[in-house]
Amino acid sequence: MSRLRRSLSLLREALLGSSRDFTTGPIGEAVFLLAVPMVAEMAMESLFALADVYFVSRLGSTAVASVGLTESMLVLLYACAIGLGMGTTAMVARRTGEGDPEGASAAAGQAIWIGLGLSLVVAVPGFLLGGKALELMGMSAQEAAEGGSYPRVMFATSATIVFLFLLNAVFRGAGDATHAMRALWLANGLNIVLDPCLIFGLGPFPEMGLTGAAVATAIGRGTGVAYQLWILLSGRSRVRLDRRLLRFQPELARRLLSVSLGGIYQFLVATGSWLALVRILSAFGSSVVAGYTIAIRVIVFSILPAWGMANAAATLMGQNLGAGKPDRAEASVWRTGWYNTGFLMFVAVLFWVFAGPIVGNFTTDPEVTRWAISCLRWITYGYFIYGFGMVIVQAFNGAGDTTTPTKINLVGYWAFQIPVAWLLARHTPLGPTGVFVAILATEVLIAIAGILIFRRGSWRTRVI
Repeated sequence: MSRLRRSLSLLREALLGSSRDFTTGPIGEAVFLLAVPMVAEMAMESLFALADVYFVSRLGSTAVASVGLTESMLVLLYACAIGLGMGTTAMVARRTGEGDPEGASAAAGQAIWIGLGLSLVVAVPGFLLGGKALELMGMSAQEAAEGGSYPRVMFATSATIVFLFLLNAVFRGAGDATHAMRALWLANGLNIVLDPCLIFGLGPFPEMGLTGAAVATAIGRGTGVAYQLWILLSGRSRVRLDRRLLRFQPELARRLLSVSLGGIYQFLVATGSWLALVRILSAFGSSVVAGYTIAIRVIVFSILPAWGMANAAATLMGQNLGAGKPDRAEASVWRTGWYNTGFLMFVAVLFWVFAGPIVGNFTTDPEVTRWAISCLRWITYGYFIYGFGMVIVQAFNGAGDTTTPTKINLVGYWAFQIPVAWLLARHTPLGPTGVFVAILATEVLIAIAGILIFRRGSWRTRVI
């Protein structure tokens, strides 16, 4: 009974916010206190992704295509924001572990300056192009005119995308995972509520159609960013922003960008590989592509919470290295890896047993269903080790070594996955299944490579 009370007490602390020093005390409790809010944060992101597609799909194929093409154009922005977030988490965590709150705040300040510049570079041309951008992506002039308002609003409010990533990266690095969770729950929860209201004109809200989806996203994310800034400026976080620490520091900004570039490349390498696989599968018809797309959406739904747990490893890695405790940092990574693997193995069993009913929520086409189930099952075979692979990647990033996982991904995805997928699909009886086998083999090899390189310990002497 005392163990149950202890567990509930830890859960309450994790959700309400913990003021602990994560470089001391039981490692298991540190992992739990950081992982719970981070998993909850990513779970909400998963839920929003499905809900957004659900509401927009009611407007027809042109609306869905507009959203899809806009998201594909925003990939570079996401890559930059995610990569910059990795560098920010690493630097803030390291300074926090060193007991240097001013250094952590100064790093956060430089991230804000870089984020502002990035947002302007994307927002201005994107807003001016609007529907023309959709035409450049292959839409007809008529369809682009119908869906042009969506990219215009999304690009114009790109700052909300950038800062939602960046400021949550600051919170994670400082160990304030609860604030990051609340910011994303507020942003995406408001988005989910406003989506149907603004799209369909429910109650007092105007009927805005596809534009309403973009406006709902902008309002939700904007509110989340406002909450983040309030927390940082009011001193309610371990990182506190004030005018002195917000000034632009070129040398610190350069160091932050240097660490972040590897994170940007990591995202772009993985995205490029995904596009190549879609191109290989497209030769087998739309049913195969549709099945693959559905399976990947389901997999992403399960993977995002697992990334939340991996983010906990990044924070523990950075803070413990800053505190001069590399052994504790390594022990934290292995402990988190086992937890993550257990979670993903449980998910894998569910996907294998209930693959049919799960896929049935997205399609009734028997051919699409067949390929979706096949893809879902093949990829989840690798969950027994992929959980460790995710944690190892984030551990490198948390140490400020974003170059090593980038090299692993480059070799794994581009030198191995793409050619092997093409050979198996086009030159063996496997056909499309060959692509699924290649994905499984790649994820297993990347995880094994990451574990072996991590064990060498070069991350112990990384200076940022």
